[in-house]
Amino acid sequence: MPDADPLLEVRDLHVHFHTDAGLFRAVDGISFSVPRGKTLGIVGESGCGKSVTSLAIMRLLAQPPARYAGGDILFEGKSLLKLSEAEMRKLRGGKIGMIFQEPMTSLNPVYTIADQIIESLRAHGMTDRARARARAIEMLKMVGLPSPEKRADDFPHQLSGGQRQRVMIALALANDPQLLIADEPTTALDVTIQAQILALMRDLSARTGASVVLITHDLGVVAETCDEVVVMYAGNVVERAPVASLFEAPQHPYTIGLMAAVPRIDTTSDRLETIPGSVPPPYMLIPGCKFASRCPLADGRCTAERPPLREIAPSHFVACWQAPIEEATR
Repeated sequence: MPDADPLLEVRDLHVHFHTDAGLFRAVDGISFSVPRGKTLGIVGESGCGKSVTSLAIMRLLAQPPARYAGGDILFEGKSLLKLSEAEMRKLRGGKIGMIFQEPMTSLNPVYTIADQIIESLRAHGMTDRARARARAIEMLKMVGLPSPEKRADDFPHQLSGGQRQRVMIALALANDPQLLIADEPTTALDVTIQAQILALMRDLSARTGASVVLITHDLGVVAETCDEVVVMYAGNVVERAPVASLFEAPQHPYTIGLMAAVPRIDTTSDRLETIPGSVPPPYMLIPGCKFASRCPLADGRCTAERPPLREIAPSHFVACWQAPIEEATR
């Protein structure tokens, strides 16, 4: 069940973009909560609304073209959508940290690593520059950057991709945030560096007690890192469950299709499973389930009436008229 006192709560959030093709419903009524000290994974294919959700929480969407069309975002019980821009600036990099998807474009190329962390620290109350520099070096050491005293004066282009990602984590955690949002933190990194970054995030979350929202399309990362999972499709939450429950018995046909598409070493087939069809255009109004045109279980009700997110097992929610789906059918 949703946490009684969640750190972050997203309630029926709608985010729309006005485009030449029509109204783009990037986020179309999603709800979830993040308990204190826990890690929530948001998973789904590219374009499903994961990154827009993270930017919406941080209030980093330009308005226009974006518009918060409905719902609310609560942090520590207070609505982020009602805060002034000055109040949001105090939260960003302070109580809420974010690791962006591409560190090379997120770090300022003309400032040293230390100066960027120092700037964040001073913006949130650490006025003494010497103390701020010492804290910056401490954070770089904490995230495992080699020779932090020396590398602190390097520019972003002088670091490898994995090192830049470590710097992004140090920057996000410098002010001891209560919530860390990580948007595809291991994208474009090789497998060994991915494992190191994920281990680092788990360790730092355990040490600092921070809650984490991990946005990814990699189910392996979710299985290894998260406590609870939200599966998104075409701007909607189609399934939400504890990680063990989701992997043991996925209940939405889309989730089942995603898991079937993961490469396996215990199969003799030389072909990967795929989900037939394509995602409907985000500006298209669909009265029923958005996955119905691709779903092998869909019937007339699925195409005519949108299914609500309902609880079918303890803490396991699914938006599907056919659920619960028996194992033989999966």
